[in-house]
Amino acid sequence: MLSDKTIAIVKEITPVVAANAETVTRVFYQKMFAGNPEVKAFFNQAHQHSGGQQKALAGAICAYFTHIDNLAALTPAVELIAQKHCSLGIQAEQYPIVGKHLLAAIKEVMGDAATDEILAAVGEAYQLLADVCIERERQIYEEQRTAAGGWNGYRSFVVDRKEPESDVITSFYLKPADDEPLPAWLPGQYITVKIDHPTTPTSPRNYSLSNQPGQDSFRISVKREPGLTAAAPDGLISTFLHDQVQVGDTLQIGPPCGEFTLDPAEPRQTPTVMLAGGVGVTPLLSMAQSLIAAQPEVPLYFLQAARNSQSHAFAAEIQELRNQGANVRTLTLYDQPLADDLENQNCDETGILSENILREWTPFNEANFYFCGPKPFMQNVYASLKALNVPADRIHFEFFGPRQDIESAPLAGEPEVTASH
Repeated sequence: MLSDKTIAIVKEITPVVAANAETVTRVFYQKMFAGNPEVKAFFNQAHQHSGGQQKALAGAICAYFTHIDNLAALTPAVELIAQKHCSLGIQAEQYPIVGKHLLAAIKEVMGDAATDEILAAVGEAYQLLADVCIERERQIYEEQRTAAGGWNGYRSFVVDRKEPESDVITSFYLKPADDEPLPAWLPGQYITVKIDHPTTPTSPRNYSLSNQPGQDSFRISVKREPGLTAAAPDGLISTFLHDQVQVGDTLQIGPPCGEFTLDPAEPRQTPTVMLAGGVGVTPLLSMAQSLIAAQPEVPLYFLQAARNSQSHAFAAEIQELRNQGANVRTLTLYDQPLADDLENQNCDETGILSENILREWTPFNEANFYFCGPKPFMQNVYASLKALNVPADRIHFEFFGPRQDIESAPLAGEPEVTASH
């Protein structure tokens, strides 16, 4: 437990830290990569250049400081962090590195305002959070190691099949090179792919599993990621997987991780709605197939949003959901349809997902919602669900970035308020 004095100091400095959080995290990463370059291998540099990781860490720091006297509110955030860390193989001895550079960054940004007393309080608060994360990560590593077919670290898998799903998404079917069984896993989880890139060393990547548990292979379905800007190169690892990795090649794979899950064995008394945007369909397809297999009588609504028939992945599998479940409804939206997409019934409607569609097409008053997709899609869905007064305990999603980025988004079609500079 934190001392009352530490709690009081952290609460007092929270507004100042919040106002400067992104500056602090930018300085933090600069200091850490310079002082401990070995940790750079754990960080996706594309997310560093975009500022996404800095914003995500800033959001996490602000959330921790805000709830410093109610740490139970941070349990979901701790689980997200712990699962991510275990997917990358983060160890307890790396936490002091983060703590050292975080305190140095706060000192640099706050200057004389960061007194020894304040830095001591922040250090104590950081250590408590580190201890909580380290213990949860120890549990996850132990669960992975002792599970039937489980492992820690990386295991060799062979690419058994490689199949295009759309013009930008390709599926890879991965089987253990040792022919030993796969561990049980929950729909929605991801695995980690470690690639020793021939020209540019980079961090491992997480990819959602897009097939059902219980198969003899993992399936990941990878989108060829475009450059973040017109001048930037395409995604390093996604391009390598698409262009270089072939059937018969061996990849290094980490065990399933992730907290955005659906347990198909858990009895469900209310409908389930899944809303998929782009490659965000991958964890939701696994969830849907698993839920139908376990409880075919549960009402399931599956909405998929794509650009058009060229980028529409898993069309046949999603239509097959209706044949497998007694109470399954599907809806496909294209926001950039080709000339004959609607006429050829490649989609059901054109346009973007809206509050009105959710109101008319889903049982929003009782359903549990699961959604995943690109940031604008996620922001729109979240804002629409809040406008429909869907309570937080019925909203489940996976989102990269600070939570305020999704909570502050306007509804589609509403003007977005921006600050003037």
